[in-house]
Amino acid sequence: MRISARNSINGTIISITKGVVNSEVVLDIGDGILVTSIISTHAVESLGLKEGVQAFAVIKSSEVMIAVD
Repeated sequence: MRISARNSINGTIISITKGVVNSEVVLDIGDGILVTSIISTHAVESLGLKEGVQAFAVIKSSEVMIAVD
């Protein structure tokens, strides 16, 4: 896989909660750290995502926000 994004993290899919339009995919990247993504249900199906499958979380840094209370 070649991609321009600089932040690619390998992990294992531990759960998928499918909705009609969007689905929640949870990726275990190790040390108890989970990354959750909301993607289209169509993307879940076309990528063949299932629990236990190795996958990558690809994070585009211009889309990450930090907030404090």
